[in-house]
Amino acid sequence: MAKHGKRYREVAAKVNPGHRYPYQEAVGLALETASSKFDETLETAVALGVNPRHADQMVRGAVVLPHGLGKTVRVLVFAKGEKEKEALEAGADYVGAEDLITRIQGGWLEFDKAVATPDLMGQVGKIGKILGPRGLMPNVKVGTVTFEVAKAVNELKGGKVEFRVDRAGVVHAPVGKVSFGAEKLLQNLAALMDQLMRLKPATSKGTYLKGIHLSTTMGPGIPVDAADVKNLIRLL
Repeated sequence: MAKHGKRYREVAAKVNPGHRYPYQEAVGLALETASSKFDETLETAVALGVNPRHADQMVRGAVVLPHGLGKTVRVLVFAKGEKEKEALEAGADYVGAEDLITRIQGGWLEFDKAVATPDLMGQVGKIGKILGPRGLMPNVKVGTVTFEVAKAVNELKGGKVEFRVDRAGVVHAPVGKVSFGAEKLLQNLAALMDQLMRLKPATSKGTYLKGIHLSTTMGPGIPVDAADVKNLIRLL
């Protein structure tokens, strides 16, 4: 079993694992425990009361964070004609169709997000086995299969976060950089949690928010009081 270093043990000692912190306290504590030389990312893990093996309980979606993610996102768009021009004008890093598909088949994957117009999804499907496992496949449910390519590019560049519940029923998502400060991070968290609450499946019974944790890239997990979500969402 791997051992944590002295720095981690020192900051972890500040967290009471038996206490569920209100969001404001949890974010403040997360910032306090972020002591790396680089600008760490604040992340959240939300355990949901759903069974991902049932299609009607698969929680998947996307949200545009009010303050973005603080990182550069390379966006690729599969489009032709006027939509190709529209994507380029919106700031897409790579735009094309068959040429990009051929490059990807050859092993090129120098982008972070992909968008496709619906008419090209038949061709993009040929590389689904390459893009899918890497979370790069355009998808209608998260707004990346659309004719509104300019809007899609702007949202992705502006900090749109896609999320999907994993096999264990947990959603993992980044919500910004430590350098943002508590206020902006809380607003980003509010946007994410608001969207998660809106996506609650009608077939989900019992407790929906079973557990919430916050952590920075190199910091310890901080338990959050799920009952405080309502107060958090009021920040929007």
